Amino acid sequence: MSAVDQLVTILDLEQLEHNLFRGRSPQNGWQRVFGGEVVGQALMAADRTVEARDRLAHSLHAYFLLPGDPKVPIIYEVDRIRDGGSFTTRRVVAIQHGQAIFSMGVSFHKPEPGFDHQIPMPDVPAPEALPSLDDLKARLLPMLPEVVRSYWERELPIDLRPVDLSRFLSPGKTAPNQYIWIKTAAPLPDDFRLHQCALAYASDFSLLDTSLIAHGRGMFDPRIMMASLDHAVWFHRPFRADEWLLYAQDSPSSQGARGFCRGSIFSREGRLVASVAQEGLIRERALK
Repeated sequence: MSAVDQLVTILDLEQLEHNLFRGRSPQNGWQRVFGGEVVGQALMAADRTVEARDRLAHSLHAYFLLPGDPKVPIIYEVDRIRDGGSFTTRRVVAIQHGQAIFSMGVSFHKPEPGFDHQIPMPDVPAPEALPSLDDLKARLLPMLPEVVRSYWERELPIDLRPVDLSRFLSPGKTAPNQYIWIKTAAPLPDDFRLHQCALAYASDFSLLDTSLIAHGRGMFDPRIMMASLDHAVWFHRPFRADEWLLYAQDSPSSQGARGFCRGSIFSREGRLVASVAQEGLIRERALK
């Protein structure tokens, strides 16, 4: 099974009861469940309870409560809070070992016309002009700690092409922003809800790392302990997660062992398709 096929499989939840769903994690040896996986699965669980199929998710707001255990399934319990005239609201709680590990609110909106404006897309090189993910692995993997290298050596469901590699090759304190082209590594079925879940999954890949750029550090630094605390996504316009999207990221603040980051996701044509915000733990680890 390819990495993208596996992604589609983990997003295809098993329904246990009216508002209960079961999700499973890939058995890749990782010590905890990837945060984007839980966000994507929770969004899928919420979507499965929305009977008005013309209503699409427009925003989600999530909190990571405990690390997920990849060895056991995750149970998603959906609370059907409200089905209104224009909006549908759901709350999802992810449970493992009898405890809530994650909670998320999701809002769905029926289509309607309205005002339309957006910020411009940054002027950056096209993804074809940048090193491929295989090229990046060849250059960066020897520099990574063993536990991190074993994960990145595997086939990944998301193709990543950073616009600037300098911070990985020669770390230094610079402005806390970065631009990364992203897409799934293979085509997805023509189901926009699946594309939303796939983008929610991918949106957690590199965002918190942006907060470390101002300090000349990175997510592969063994002295840094990182963990997502919360995550929010707003879906603005139609897109395909299997076509290149520019993830423009910045970090307005870090303080008190927490880093705050924002992301704007654009299609190749310059349409702002989604916005993301996240705060996470960025704690200095005491090395023995």
